[in-house]
Amino acid sequence: MPRFFCPAPLHTGDSLELPAGVARHVQVLRLQPGDSITLFNHGPGWTTGSAGSPGGEFEASVTQMGRSNVQVQVGAHHAVEREAARAVHIAIAMPANDRMDWLVEKATELGVASIQPLMSERSVLRLSGERADKKTAHWQSVAVSACEQCGGNRVPLLHPVATLAHWLRALPEGKALSPVRLLLSLREGSHPLRAWLAADAAPAAIFLSGPEGGLSAAEEDAALACGFAPVSLGARVLRAETAALTALALLV
Repeated sequence: MPRFFCPAPLHTGDSLELPAGVARHVQVLRLQPGDSITLFNHGPGWTTGSAGSPGGEFEASVTQMGRSNVQVQVGAHHAVEREAARAVHIAIAMPANDRMDWLVEKATELGVASIQPLMSERSVLRLSGERADKKTAHWQSVAVSACEQCGGNRVPLLHPVATLAHWLRALPEGKALSPVRLLLSLREGSHPLRAWLAADAAPAAIFLSGPEGGLSAAEEDAALACGFAPVSLGARVLRAETAALTALALLV
């Protein structure tokens, strides 16, 4: 059954005109009155569903197809959740070309809670202003599409692009850090991520990963000063996007 993220209040029994973007998707699939779809509205950031809706997902049936609008009848609610047991937030110095699109898609499929795109000293991709805003909006739409496809009911949040230095300065301070902070690093003294997982059952984690070429020694030092613990994925040197996804797959 086709699934759609519907950023609107959802309540059983309501007659609802779908938002324009969702209506276009329904029309592209050439659905007809009487066809069934699934709707969910747990938006970016893992917030409560729109207008106090209970999360999960709703059955719905198409009742009317117009030239540019689609009307549905909202049916039964199912309190089903397919999210990861641990909320994992990825902060990554953006890989170049279209690899960030691929990373956002796959991270959403795996169950990431949020993604923070960063620029570091060795970053190839650099964004600012309107271009950064457009890219963030594009990546958010990629996450929505991936959520619709994989069965997730909570769309991960794509944070605005930031420099690594600015992002680190904005992190909360204090001894009791939650979520726990992990830094992918090849420096001496890094612990295998699997060993950390065996010893720590923290319910949430932030995983910081560098770009092509990794973070500089000064950037790693700055992260360590902010409470990040250095961890490694083994002896192989993985691509930036592969490393982040490997860590996510282990952590969720």
